[in-house]
Amino acid sequence: MSSQKAERQLKVSVWRGADAGQFETFEVPQHDSQTVLDIVSWIQHNADPTLSYRFACRVGMCGSCAMMVNDEPRWTCRTHVNKVARDGELKIGPLRNLPVVKDLATDMDPFFDKWTAAEAHHHPSADRHDLMAPVDMQSADRVAANTAIECINCAVCYAACDTVAGNPDYLGPAALQRAWTLIKDEKDSGREDILAAISGTGGCHNCHSIGSCTQYCPNELDPLSAIANLKRETVKNWWKRNA
Repeated sequence: MSSQKAERQLKVSVWRGADAGQFETFEVPQHDSQTVLDIVSWIQHNADPTLSYRFACRVGMCGSCAMMVNDEPRWTCRTHVNKVARDGELKIGPLRNLPVVKDLATDMDPFFDKWTAAEAHHHPSADRHDLMAPVDMQSADRVAANTAIECINCAVCYAACDTVAGNPDYLGPAALQRAWTLIKDEKDSGREDILAAISGTGGCHNCHSIGSCTQYCPNELDPLSAIANLKRETVKNWWKRNA
């Protein structure tokens, strides 16, 4: 009888196909310090080379490997199997609230289209010929803006958001959080355009304040607070314009 310890196996259900696909089950060797992305890569390398998924950095900097793991959105490169596997089983699917291109890869266009709709892009207040204005890094506005600038567009908060799931017009937590950073950025000249964009249909007042966006953000950002701040700013702006 061999003295070697029997290899542990993990039963992994992986989404296959597009929006109308189904889960397929694989038996995968389980090892210590194994990540969910390691599991997906093993399946693609050893069991089915047609499996489609995204990843790049593998160290939690790009966010491209985000997937649903046991129905929760996570960066798979930073999620260890021994923390999420349930009774030797694991379920991996594409991010919720986005169209599925194939298997675990989603179409990110709707996510970024909402950034555009929220005016969540820099509006220059100067050009290359102007002197660079000094920025007081200790000012209240700069401190407020800095709390949200580490978003890497992974769409985990978007996938976690039940309001997005029920309201396709809702701009979503990432776009609204970015809008908040720009409103507090003294170098941005688009305050009125941003407030108009996030006050209308699908804007910040559609948020139900459930807080899943903040709960699941891998970078420990707080979109819920940013959206609450936007609600206050839009109300103040309305009173200012209609007083």
